[in-house]
Amino acid sequence: MPTYTAPIRDFQFLIDHYLDLDTHADIPGFSEARALAPALLEESAKLCEEVLQPLNRIGDMQGLKLEHGRVITPEGFKQAYQTYIDGGWPTLTWPTEFGGQDMPEFLNMPMLEMVCSANLSFGLTPGLTHGAISLLLKHAARDLQETYLPNMISGKWSGVMCLTEPTAGTDLGLVKTKAEPQADGSYSISGTKIFISSGDQDMSENIIHLVLARLPDAPSGTKGISLFLCPKFMVPGGEQNAFSVGSIEHKMGIHASPTCVMNYDGAKGWLVGEANRGLSAMFTMMNAARLYVGVQGLGVAEAAYQNALSYARDRLQGRALTGAAHPQKPADPITVHPDVRRMLYTMRAFTEGGRALVMETALMADIAHRHPDSAAREAADDWVQLITPIMKSYLTDGGFETASTAMQCFGGYGYIEEYGAAQYLRDARIAMIYEGTNGIQAMDLVGRKLPFETGRYASRFFHPLDAFIGAHAGDAAMAEFIKPLSKHAKVLQQATMWIGAHGAVNPNDAGAGAVEYLRCFALVVFAFIWAKQAKLALALHDQDPAFYDAKLTTARFYFDKILPGTFSLLASITAGSKSTMAGEL
Repeated sequence: MPTYTAPIRDFQFLIDHYLDLDTHADIPGFSEARALAPALLEESAKLCEEVLQPLNRIGDMQGLKLEHGRVITPEGFKQAYQTYIDGGWPTLTWPTEFGGQDMPEFLNMPMLEMVCSANLSFGLTPGLTHGAISLLLKHAARDLQETYLPNMISGKWSGVMCLTEPTAGTDLGLVKTKAEPQADGSYSISGTKIFISSGDQDMSENIIHLVLARLPDAPSGTKGISLFLCPKFMVPGGEQNAFSVGSIEHKMGIHASPTCVMNYDGAKGWLVGEANRGLSAMFTMMNAARLYVGVQGLGVAEAAYQNALSYARDRLQGRALTGAAHPQKPADPITVHPDVRRMLYTMRAFTEGGRALVMETALMADIAHRHPDSAAREAADDWVQLITPIMKSYLTDGGFETASTAMQCFGGYGYIEEYGAAQYLRDARIAMIYEGTNGIQAMDLVGRKLPFETGRYASRFFHPLDAFIGAHAGDAAMAEFIKPLSKHAKVLQQATMWIGAHGAVNPNDAGAGAVEYLRCFALVVFAFIWAKQAKLALALHDQDPAFYDAKLTTARFYFDKILPGTFSLLASITAGSKSTMAGEL
């Protein structure tokens, strides 16, 4: 049976040292957050290890039921959700005026990752609510905020986004759901939405649907889409609104998370934001969701890695190539074999590098919202804009790849459901698809983020990277990291210039190399992260030799075995689109 132990030590390292919070002492809430971190990490771990993780396999096996139009979650989920909201976990980052605790987002990320590691299906409902709250805080009228936000922030009510239709997925300009104005200022919403995660469930008391629809006189395409708030149960009153669950999808994974077909039959809704500007408002929720989906990939990867490592340490098979490592045993544990070690170090390099990326991006989001200086806010937001497609795509690709690698470590046992590796693989796969497929993320990076104001977003990465390389060029202890970092940064810059120059002439050249470019960018981002972690490990080594030795070993593996992939990616990128676009399919 799979197990999970929260990586508290690594989170504490990131909060105490990697984020360099002392340089941000002037930001409201940061000092208090740092003091609270140890207790929050311990309590988060307790909830995820003791309450959520034991339900993960139960949820996978039992799945969901649709009874009398209501989705019934698996055994224990409703009680676990109540435990979750009783602990105040949904309230961490939200404004105090609506019942939140106004803590920084970087303090919420450890909890989010732990939940995704322990029970991804469970985590989707509060994760979506988080995005819905973000949207309403930014775009909803004050009366809607006062009516809905306190109960959503407490977790008593949940929130979901309702975009996709049978003929409108990535291209939301094809949305057909209708919104008819009513005399009381509300709107009557009619249409069908599909793939609605947590569209219905029995854990929260009410479910607030944020629905994209068209007004009668709306322009065609994306410029004619408006956004509406439709509660499942009316507020006040409590009567059920005129929408229902048509069916729940039977999926490859996340079996305990309801993916619903929703039918709106004259449902009462209220306009959020401006008419015909709904898609831009919805992107507030989608951008937050893309960052959170990246954490989903990371969370599953961490759980898969932990179980593969535990199995590999116990599994006796063969002897070390250089002679028996444990002659007193009938065979050596498979951790002696180079290929198994390659797999385990690859997984560790991904999870620990990804965790640092998530925490750093959360810090930048906090600075963008909280810093007293407008220039600092802009710089931090530029980082978040650039990193969002990279984080969503690379962490979810890596989540699936790590789950697959973990299964390989188990050998035949990985293919047997009771060992848990198969569930991690099945659960991880969806994150590469929803909230904008990873191909769409790559196109966003090359088509929107790179050319923005002649490279403004990209400079927020390259300038600090170049400064770091320059500052450590003469540091002998860092040479093994700085030299390859500099070399592969030049590879990324070469790829960036090629994409910019050729994509401007032939957009297919940029499109054909977009996925490889995003991965190349991610490899260099991770190299920067691992170089910074190595610097800290060298400086802090004597405080915890075992922990920092492991950091340095993993950093060296990353630079030796993973980072060189930029060379082959550059070759693919610069091959252009001729062969890709040739012929008939």
